[in-house]
Amino acid sequence: MKSIIITALAAVALAAPQYNYEAPPPAPAPSNSYIAPAASNRDDSFERPDPVAILRDERVHEEDGRFNVEFEAENGIKFAQAGSPDGDEGSVVKAGMYSYTAPDGTLVEVKYVADENGFQPQSDLLPVAPEFPHPIPQFVLDQIAFAAEEDARRAREGSDESAEASAVSRSYAPPAPSNLYGAPQ
Repeated sequence: MKSIIITALAAVALAAPQYNYEAPPPAPAPSNSYIAPAASNRDDSFERPDPVAILRDERVHEEDGRFNVEFEAENGIKFAQAGSPDGDEGSVVKAGMYSYTAPDGTLVEVKYVADENGFQPQSDLLPVAPEFPHPIPQFVLDQIAFAAEEDARRAREGSDESAEASAVSRSYAPPAPSNLYGAPQ
């Protein structure tokens, strides 16, 4: 019996697929440029973009938690941020800006503050809600009036029904207990 089990295990081990692992190629030496990763190894039509030089990368970190970061790339991307641990429970309050050129040629500039009220961006390109009071369409006003009339009608009907229910409850008397069960034996 033991020989059958050993033979079965050996057959399973020999039938298992054999994988050969090759180590990845060594990483290129670090440089001051960024190369975007390829979209997929299977996509032969993808052309790797030219490297983008980093023109400025300044970082200052103070011992008390304050920091300042400024970054600028050759393609026009700019980023600057400063922060300090001034928020509630030691949270970091940040302020900064970033800018880049959109594919259609539009310059995108965003200034922001991130504090106890969350991330608050400001830009001419961000959508803005219409100022209030804005004109309310007539069909909305009609629906509001209809809902108010319906609520008033239900309130009137509800008060009539509750008056009837209280009158019925005052006149209702439960039946007397029944002695049909008899005494315990």
